[in-house]
Amino acid sequence: MDTDAQKLPEHVSAYRRLRDMILSGQLAPGQAVTIQGLVKTLDSGVTPVREAIRRMTSEGALQFQGNRRVTVPVLGGDQIEELRFARLALEPELVRKSAENMTPAIMDRLSQIDAALNQAIAAGDIQGYMLQNHAFHMQLYGQADYQIVMPLVQALWLRAAPSLRIMCGRFGTQNLPDMHQRALTALRTGDAAAAAQAISDDINQGLDNVRAVLALPAAPDPEI
Repeated sequence: MDTDAQKLPEHVSAYRRLRDMILSGQLAPGQAVTIQGLVKTLDSGVTPVREAIRRMTSEGALQFQGNRRVTVPVLGGDQIEELRFARLALEPELVRKSAENMTPAIMDRLSQIDAALNQAIAAGDIQGYMLQNHAFHMQLYGQADYQIVMPLVQALWLRAAPSLRIMCGRFGTQNLPDMHQRALTALRTGDAAAAAQAISDDINQGLDNVRAVLALPAAPDPEI
């Protein structure tokens, strides 16, 4: 098969790489990035980087500061509670619907992702933990096959990820809450309510820790 036909357009590739930088915690709240800095970091052209930034700002993951510079938003207490409200309203319901559509193949995939997540925790790999944690939730929610709700949830995760990175850095991966096994056990027995509750507890514990950590002083991250 022609590999060139499978190659993503450069603006899509740049967007996905920038998105993964945010989801993995490579960019922290308040950190400034410039177009030229991202051109170098993403190994991409100016136009694809501009488009990636435009998409990220429209999703709330970045905000313009002028002078060709953007920053990662800093969440306050009220915004954390907004994220909690939105995530608790949407994500547990996605779990309930996903439980109805669950298959052995998806269960196996979720178990594989959770095993990789546990390996990242054991290794103290914060970026690996964050990417695998995101992959677990998106794989689980994707089984609901909700075309309107999923983009909303993905945008919420982009808003939360930089702050989760700070929480991971302060607490260490060994102390991170893990409700995934509870969710998996419930899904295996067909208990959609218990699986949804496990994810609700996961959301609450994570955001409680984020709120506690963001109240502490932190050194600024370097500009990219």
